[in-house]
Amino acid sequence: MRDDEPPICTMDVAGLDLALDVRGLTKHYEDFALHDVTFAVPAGSIVGLVGRNGAGKTTAMRCILGTTTPDGGSVRLFGRDVTAMGERARARARERVASVVSVCPYPNFMSIAQVATTWWCAYPRFDHRAFEALLDRMDIMHQPAGVHRPVSATRHVGDLSRGQGMKLQLAACLASGADLLVLDEPTAGLDPVVRDEVLSIVREHMAANPECSVLVSSHITSDLERLADYVVMVDGGRVVLSAERDLIDDVMGIARLRAAELERVVAEALPGNDGMRVIDGLGAAPAELLVPDRAAFVRAHPGMVCDKATIDDVMRLVAKGRRLS
Repeated sequence: MRDDEPPICTMDVAGLDLALDVRGLTKHYEDFALHDVTFAVPAGSIVGLVGRNGAGKTTAMRCILGTTTPDGGSVRLFGRDVTAMGERARARARERVASVVSVCPYPNFMSIAQVATTWWCAYPRFDHRAFEALLDRMDIMHQPAGVHRPVSATRHVGDLSRGQGMKLQLAACLASGADLLVLDEPTAGLDPVVRDEVLSIVREHMAANPECSVLVSSHITSDLERLADYVVMVDGGRVVLSAERDLIDDVMGIARLRAAELERVVAEALPGNDGMRVIDGLGAAPAELLVPDRAAFVRAHPGMVCDKATIDDVMRLVAKGRRLS
């Protein structure tokens, strides 16, 4: 998308309680910038932040978590603007936010018990029993018969696999008692079996804690199709789409058209064409057209096939396609 193009659609959060409200967030680097990033996480929901590698997901996450200072805009947590708070007030507000990052951040020499103690010091509601139960389930603290639990608690982070390190982070995050979980690429680099386990645990936590809210970033769009209530798509440091996931699943579509069919769609210039993006076909391959309203498109063009869109379809068409009009 060009810099001056508006988002394809913007989620409506009017009247909703918001766990996180990001407004006009900007951050400039020498070779990259976030531009006016605006989106929200309604309380009790899971919002998926999706985009290509380098699109700006991690920069936005760091600004939200306070590990990077934005150049402009605001971050509101539970109705309070943390970018305008003093240091102590900001620290208290962030006690309600826990995070998982794509690379295990704990030093290799730390033991599992020391990781738990660190989280307990930072989060007053940290639940040691829940932490141990999750590690048991994840087979990180599983005890052979007759072996005392502290044997596993002394395992060092350096002895864990990548997948176990991610699960250790997730267990601590879920046991923290935080009201907002910020998960940055929590399944990156994990094999499909471990990914499924991680997603299942997050879904179960949400079912058991309906007031909890989650912001999860990923470039693995199939994860978000299974997990997210809302999708926020970024490309080139800008929000290009934010919507309920059902809007993508049930309303948007992908039409694969021959050159003559595409010419007819362009010539008719029907309402709704402004939201369309197209990737032209090469050779005999059909063009791919992103359709904002699949049902309306089929009514207007009864001889043309329009399939359901996936998050991956939308991301690809938005990032690589050209505006139809």
